[in-house]
Amino acid sequence: MRAVLTSDLMNDDQLLRYSRHILLDEIGIEGQQKLLDSTALVIGAGGLGSPVALYLGSAGIGRLILVDHDRVELTNLQRQIAHASSRIGQPKVESAAQAVAMLNPGVKVRAVNHKADAALLDELVRQADVVLDCTDNFATRQLVNKACVHHRKPLVSGAAIGFDGQLAVYDTRQPGAPCYACLFPPDAPVEDVACSTMGVFAPLVGIMGASQAAEALKLLGTELPGIAGRLLMFDARRTEWSSLTLARDVACQVCGVTMPP
Repeated sequence: MRAVLTSDLMNDDQLLRYSRHILLDEIGIEGQQKLLDSTALVIGAGGLGSPVALYLGSAGIGRLILVDHDRVELTNLQRQIAHASSRIGQPKVESAAQAVAMLNPGVKVRAVNHKADAALLDELVRQADVVLDCTDNFATRQLVNKACVHHRKPLVSGAAIGFDGQLAVYDTRQPGAPCYACLFPPDAPVEDVACSTMGVFAPLVGIMGASQAAEALKLLGTELPGIAGRLLMFDARRTEWSSLTLARDVACQVCGVTMPP
């Protein structure tokens, strides 16, 4: 049986709110306090960013920085659960911030209604303890990865289209760990596919976004092993996961020139 502990930092309301985390041996008081002291940067407030923001907020991440330059549209509401019909036309980051505040008003949310360019990412990644890539285009993913490698910050990457999802953690703090560009080189011929043309199964983004949130929480508040060095693929048609082991590319254009082999 877990001993009853008290915290000098958490108040009674927080101890009650996060009691189900505190009861877990893998988290406990110390792990929950780490979450409360952490900053998560979420790039994208759409299908993946919605469950990411809601789960990180409800779990007690102390500070959330949300970045997106789009506004809420009616077509978003089929899957982007942080938004609502009453907020159509609002910036997505403001809508998502309202949703997080309704769940947990104790979380400090910074809503950045701006495209994630290199200068902005350099500023914000530096402030974060973990970065979650919830975007849907190759160029932005490369910029996010480059900033994470430069600042030695762990990157939790998710993707979803149709019935297929991908999940990976790129943590170049670990010796020999690959970055996103090791798997997807910046100069590779990649054609972005959009939900507007390909479609997306609504629960898929929830599954992938919740999985991203889980990996981020494990990185920040536990000693549990993560999935760094693996690419997980989810087939929602068959409800099946598969996994690939990733290797560091010593000739990588991003981490190969800045990190030791």
